[in-house]
Amino acid sequence: MRKNHRHSKCVKDALKRAEKVCSKHGSRLTPIRRRVLELIWQSHKPIKAYDLLAQLSTEGHIEKPPTVYRALQFLMENHLIHRIESSNGYIGCEVEHDEMDSKFLVCDRCHEVEELCEPRLNKTLSETSRKQGFIPNQTNVEIHGICANCAK
Repeated sequence: MRKNHRHSKCVKDALKRAEKVCSKHGSRLTPIRRRVLELIWQSHKPIKAYDLLAQLSTEGHIEKPPTVYRALQFLMENHLIHRIESSNGYIGCEVEHDEMDSKFLVCDRCHEVEELCEPRLNKTLSETSRKQGFIPNQTNVEIHGICANCAK
């Protein structure tokens, strides 16, 4: 999905952003939270909680599932990661935002996920829902298809 992508830079930027967010909220980016975030950002493909646990175990960390799930919950609450429902996995949040509304392009071939930041789309979804008498509190939209790189 990404052209000319320097992955080491995006991981570094994500960690820097996480430090800033935690500082702003008066919370701590503990070593386990930091490592989970790093593992998630090693790819733009969703990673499952048990795959994170397996990777931590191979690194010598003796973590139990609740520890990983608490780290994931913290990272989601601070808008540092997103859960991709269709794959039951997690990806890094690429866009600085406070709302829980998320839209994603999901490639069915390479499985990379790209977050969309389109305020008009948010507004249209909210207005359409309200016209139906429905008041949304969270909107997650996954658009599945083939990314530009895979289509070539």
